[in-house]
Amino acid sequence: MEMIQKMPRTRYAVQHQVTEWSYSSGRPYADPFNEVDLDVVFTGCGGNWRVPAFWAGDNEWRVRFSPPEPGEYQFETACSDIANSDLHGQKGVLQVRPYSGSNPLLMHGALRVSEDRRHLEHADGTPFFWLGDTWWMAFAERLGWPEEFQRLAADRVAKGFTVIQIVAGLYPDMPKFDERGRNEAGLAWEQDYERINPAYFDMADLRLQWLVRSGLMPCVLACWGYYLPWLGIAKMKQHWRYVIARWGAYPVVWCLTGEGAMPYYLSQTREKDTKDQIAGWTELGRYVRQTDPYKRLVTIHPTEVGRDQVDDDSVLDFEMLQTGHAGYSSMPNTFDKLIRACDRQPTMPTFVAEFNYEGMAHGSGDEIQRLGFWGSMLSGALGHTFGANGLWQVNTRSTPYGPSPHGATWGDLPWEEAHRLPGSRHVGLGAKLLQRYQWWRFEPHQEWVEPAAGQDDRFAPYAGGIPGQVRLVYSFWSSRYPIKVKHIESDVSYRSFFFDPRTGRQHTIGTVKPDSDGTWKVPHYPTMADWVLVLERV
Repeated sequence: MEMIQKMPRTRYAVQHQVTEWSYSSGRPYADPFNEVDLDVVFTGCGGNWRVPAFWAGDNEWRVRFSPPEPGEYQFETACSDIANSDLHGQKGVLQVRPYSGSNPLLMHGALRVSEDRRHLEHADGTPFFWLGDTWWMAFAERLGWPEEFQRLAADRVAKGFTVIQIVAGLYPDMPKFDERGRNEAGLAWEQDYERINPAYFDMADLRLQWLVRSGLMPCVLACWGYYLPWLGIAKMKQHWRYVIARWGAYPVVWCLTGEGAMPYYLSQTREKDTKDQIAGWTELGRYVRQTDPYKRLVTIHPTEVGRDQVDDDSVLDFEMLQTGHAGYSSMPNTFDKLIRACDRQPTMPTFVAEFNYEGMAHGSGDEIQRLGFWGSMLSGALGHTFGANGLWQVNTRSTPYGPSPHGATWGDLPWEEAHRLPGSRHVGLGAKLLQRYQWWRFEPHQEWVEPAAGQDDRFAPYAGGIPGQVRLVYSFWSSRYPIKVKHIESDVSYRSFFFDPRTGRQHTIGTVKPDSDGTWKVPHYPTMADWVLVLERV
């Protein structure tokens, strides 16, 4: 995946893959991280990329570049200390051959927003289905490297996940410099945020690279929102520049922060902190766009609605939502917020990025995971993110994560059990069913089903699909009322089956025979549980 080379004048690389080399300074610096910035400017193949290099410790800087096209590139270093000839004005040539591998994150090119601004796709137009999992603290040593991390990644790949949401060292749910944030090389920053700890990121590199190698897109959060008042804008820009320098060359998406507008749990100046954080993360969003040479997609993880965490929608490419952890009672809010966000202008790809972590408190079991997934996907979401309590904070059997700063503890289920909770398999089965079809063309069509979910009943059926091609109806309470499919086209013949969202098994119904006004009464469901009804054009 990654090629670390010596320093010949001509270097060789592969399209879309990361190539890396180092520059060393013969001139010593007392504080190199804070005294020196180094960029490498690449020119060729119709483009120009100013790539930040990262401080690797001592007087060494490393650059990582992922060439987007095969061909020849010229490069030259640009150092803030222009008198240092070891770092400034170093030139070379990079010869790049085409990528010929099978990694889906590399073979189709970088992610972008689709032309209809409803979903994500690769540079070659291949749609990208976002099925995310929440590993906020998985760079910490509580998830052991390599065995435990790789085992968890393999489980998620097998279930159909495509994205891992993960935080770059400045974690949620803890005070500053909490030892629970350590990995094998210590904490991400030195005390008082004097300078970054490169060794921490060396260990994080191994984990992030493994995700990419496994075909899992890292969604990298720089930190949790309340770190901004602690670090200040200037230090947070240093942190973001370092993250971009380390990982921007990989196929990643950027998430500015987690719960951007939320003050620290014990803050005594909550109103001021909220206002300052919204303004600050807006400025940081512009900085990330300016600094990242690859123009990776940018979003923000919110307290509720992503666009409400910044003052300028244009710093975001797509919308994340957080809709509550109150089980059944949070479902109306989930779908109401999602539908409003999908309709909001300007249009943005939208999905629920956090809700009802499975196993948290009461009412957040696997049936709520299925309802959240299917209700969202048939209401216009670009994808969905799952979360399991015990996994996001990485409880271990010997050492549960423990209390939050406010004193309460979310739970002590170890990650080894949390990752096997059934909801993760169920949302994966749902994603695989949707990907049989042109899911990116799906539209909500509540008029297709009776009764239909709405503001008065968010537990009634959800319907969506492609007119004349495929219809899906998710029924949470299949035994509550008889269901009718309506407005069936007179010139289209459909065959139908029930899909079990718990097992993936299909139960054949046969040819759909609507009455004269295009209405078809759905036969009895196989069991009194939740089901997906599928109508496929013959």
